[in-house]
Amino acid sequence: MPTPASTLAQKLIARAAGRNHVMPGEIVNCQVDLAMFHDSSGPRRLKPMLEELGATIWDRSRVVLVLDHYVPERDDESRRIVKIARDWAREQALPHVYDGQGICHVVVPQGGHIRPGMFCVGGDSHSPTGGAFGAYMFGIGSTEMLGVVVTGEIWLRVPQTIQMVWQGRLAAGVCAKDMMLHMIGRFGMNGGQYQAIEFAGDTVLGLSMQERMTLSNMSAELGSQVGLIAPDATTRVWLRATGAEVADTEHWCTDQGAALTRHDFDASTLAPQVAAPHSPANAGDVTQWAGLPIDVAYIGACTGAKLDDLRAAAGVLRGQRAAASVKLIVAPASQHDQRLAEQEGVMQVLRDAGAQVAATACGACAGYGDALVGGSTVLSTTARNFKGRMGSAEAQVYLASPYTVAASAISGRISDPRAFATVIDANGVAA
Repeated sequence: MPTPASTLAQKLIARAAGRNHVMPGEIVNCQVDLAMFHDSSGPRRLKPMLEELGATIWDRSRVVLVLDHYVPERDDESRRIVKIARDWAREQALPHVYDGQGICHVVVPQGGHIRPGMFCVGGDSHSPTGGAFGAYMFGIGSTEMLGVVVTGEIWLRVPQTIQMVWQGRLAAGVCAKDMMLHMIGRFGMNGGQYQAIEFAGDTVLGLSMQERMTLSNMSAELGSQVGLIAPDATTRVWLRATGAEVADTEHWCTDQGAALTRHDFDASTLAPQVAAPHSPANAGDVTQWAGLPIDVAYIGACTGAKLDDLRAAAGVLRGQRAAASVKLIVAPASQHDQRLAEQEGVMQVLRDAGAQVAATACGACAGYGDALVGGSTVLSTTARNFKGRMGSAEAQVYLASPYTVAASAISGRISDPRAFATVIDANGVAA
């Protein structure tokens, strides 16, 4: 009997469950290929539970620890948390530890740890980033992570799939962040209802890997468990550059006729988006907030400060200067991307524009390090703008793309980056 048509999500789960086929609604037990956690979600919570149980890690080679939330250490509490992580990593002889190298959702793929077909979990809500590589990856809590670390398994209810199909060419100055804010504004933060979201269409296929990572990352803001993109030649090229072995990728796609819910979008009509406080769902065209004065322009986080994001901001800021009334902060998402941005001259462009360069860590996005104080009005490339998220309950945080944040830094008020199209090429990529 032939196997029924399946979605990408069903295929990935079936493989992890050792099955030929799974159906939405089924509860299955899955073998985990990779477990990722960071200094906040990992050792300080897992260590005492493991000791109480007298349990050990099922497979150290499948565990990745990233120190990104409390580095660089700023106070006694952060030093305590980081020390626990470092000491535990040495005690356990963990082979994959990234200490101060950047944000987990960026450095783990850059380390070649995530590949098509894998089933992965992460101790962070933005773990769906891994879906950009055709892997099933989602965030779990510390108690669930304990079970994974000890057994290498986790149960899962097979989700329905919602396919977001984008066709057409993005305008200059419009990017994946705008696509995501538009979808969140349309469907709300529970639009995914813990289902599997798959991004498809020629617009998505035309995006770089890092832009695809932005889509998958912010599927969390849609309420989805995962944000999947079928792997292709772009995926294979990117993975080979990390040193990862790339096997067959053609199987990891949604079959014709698979049962799913489909929504269609025209990328050519999409305007730059801004989300107002205090939710990413408060999103709309930049014109709705154009002219609003800002105090801080923040280019940072896993969803807004990768190399492509830094290039985008530099494309707008080249030869320009941030307004005297604006504090421009740039916190690259990884040291790898910062090094490349230095080599390309991108970081110098940002510094020449008046940017203060912060550490390659979660930083202000998580309300730590360079967190904001007082009642500042902030335009940020981060994924969330919940009240108090960036360190101050009085701050008014608006979300936008690196293009929009850079353009607004120059004018001192929320601005449409398409006014700077002369320094952005026709693909919406910094020239």
